[in-house]
Amino acid sequence: IKMAQGAKPGEGGQLPGHKVDEWIGKVRHATPGVGLISPPPHHDIYSIEDLAQLIFDLKNANRQARISVKLVSKAGVGTIAAGVVKAKADVVLIAGHDGGTGASPQSSIKHAGLPWELGLAETHQTLVKNKLRNRVVVQSDGQLRTGRDIAIATLLGAEEWGIATAALVVEGCIMMRKCHENTCPVGIATQNPELRARFNGDADHVVNYFNMVVQEFREIMAELGFRTVNEMVGQVDCLEAKPDIKHWKYSKLDLSPILFKEPGSLYTGLYKQQEQDHGIDKVLDWELLEAAKPALERGETVTGNFHLLNIDRTIGTIVSNEISKKYGTQGLPDDTIHFKFTGTAGQSFGAFNTKGVTLELEGDANDYFGKGLSGARLIAYPSAAASFVPEENIIIGNVAFYGATSGKAYIRGKAGERFCVRNSGANAVVEGVG
Repeated sequence: IKMAQGAKPGEGGQLPGHKVDEWIGKVRHATPGVGLISPPPHHDIYSIEDLAQLIFDLKNANRQARISVKLVSKAGVGTIAAGVVKAKADVVLIAGHDGGTGASPQSSIKHAGLPWELGLAETHQTLVKNKLRNRVVVQSDGQLRTGRDIAIATLLGAEEWGIATAALVVEGCIMMRKCHENTCPVGIATQNPELRARFNGDADHVVNYFNMVVQEFREIMAELGFRTVNEMVGQVDCLEAKPDIKHWKYSKLDLSPILFKEPGSLYTGLYKQQEQDHGIDKVLDWELLEAAKPALERGETVTGNFHLLNIDRTIGTIVSNEISKKYGTQGLPDDTIHFKFTGTAGQSFGAFNTKGVTLELEGDANDYFGKGLSGARLIAYPSAAASFVPEENIIIGNVAFYGATSGKAYIRGKAGERFCVRNSGANAVVEGVG
């Protein structure tokens, strides 16, 4: 979940329309010729609770995946990271301002962002102070190039690291900063077939580079007396500032806040030691999965009736994950699984549901109805006992069908705000929005 990018916070990487060819448009469910921004505005994340819901949705959609949240190095990022960990992220990435490619606007490259060291130190200290550090992996990136850089990042609190620009240079990038113009002379960041033919990179060069980075890192670890990375994480007392700096500006810098070692406690470690509890073992979808077994195993048609409360979130997503694992993007034939629900659905009803699933809801639903819909059919209508006029009342919440790519939906009633934002192929019928 990319909240922002280190080199261009608040803007994101920009892929101009002339680079969005037919293939990129198809892969990203976008229109060829129309520019793209990564990350785009997150219309489904207006609070830390919204982020927690998205993490829960993604974990339901793929229980084996680690859910990572990318944050930018900034003043106060420690507080944000603490909220992200409480929202049950598995990984927190702190991105520094030095990274990024030529896809960044010049104004951001020159004037936005902070060094990863500042954000990483604050994040690690805050997580240790709040007894959260042992529940999450902390990553860092932003122009890490050498084993020494990785050693410093580890001592400041990161147990994983990202190296991108240096790896690009190893495979032939000459830093022309033309990534956005489709004119990369070495054939890396271009869709032009003639320029792509010039690419002469070799995967073995990248492998060799990483071998050398790791060798340097191991030598530094040996010098400091560490046998494992986990022993080394957060041992910031192994770092010290250069004492003989004469530069008029640098000599006044006080690095003590970065080099402060937050005292640990008996109840938390300095690196990840326990898994997040995502609460997935208690969800209603396990009942749905049991009912759907004949469809999953033998392709038989199944039906079922269930009652929902508003604490029942992300309905059908685990079932859809199992369908995708067995049948891929083809899914099952339409209406193979037809479940009817009564009551009030919680958030993300039908999120990421795939082909072959039909969910029918008699009642109403909260936000994110049909988020990321991927081929399923959703039906919602008020209870037969309802006294209100359906077309004059909202029966599904905000941000319905956000990021949907295929499928159909029929809603007898109105939807909330931000309906069908970034819809890329689903067909939805509704009697009003907002």
